Amino acid sequence: MVFSDAAQDAMTPSDPVGSYLAEGERVRRLFFQEAAPLLRRAALGIALGLAAGGKLLLCGSGGGSLLARQMLALLTGRFLLDRPALPAAVLLPEDAASSLEARSAFVSCPPARQIEALGAAGDGLLIFSPPGHDAALAAAAEAARQRKMCVVALAGEHGEALAAYSDVLVCAPPAPPPLVQELHMAAGHLVCRLIDHYLFENPAVLRAAAATA
Repeated sequence: MVFSDAAQDAMTPSDPVGSYLAEGERVRRLFFQEAAPLLRRAALGIALGLAAGGKLLLCGSGGGSLLARQMLALLTGRFLLDRPALPAAVLLPEDAASSLEARSAFVSCPPARQIEALGAAGDGLLIFSPPGHDAALAAAAEAARQRKMCVVALAGEHGEALAAYSDVLVCAPPAPPPLVQELHMAAGHLVCRLIDHYLFENPAVLRAAAATA
């Protein structure tokens, strides 16, 4: 695609594209400066559970439910390494029966109830909550904590409700919702890459962490 000189001149920092790029650069730098050690800790905790025969459950709200499904594809398929599929599953969102006809035929099952059925000690739970506070996800985190699961939450600006039940909580800085989802997607990619690293490239780190657990 070729743009005219006039179109190029119109792209000033005050136009939507320039503003989005500038704000995205600022927010990403701020987020990953603070989140990097937390993401390493999160991936190590999840990898420890997987190495011991556990599984990873994923859930999300809003756009976070899409991120959870993408993460599932990376774990059960492959990311950057050619490695075996990892045991993971996505919990159904509470509003899965969205139509009136569906609601008349099925009873909605909150993520917390699904964790009661599927979760076990040593498993992990990875939560994507771009909006920040979500009562159903907080209840899911609480249910997972009661089962001695490793709980990791990627939340928006107001994700403090998840803090009491999370082993690792990573909150995005104040930013427009699309940028928060971009941050969570990138954070999920990093967590997946680090899980692969600990399981298949540097298992000595896992052994050392397991010995001190």
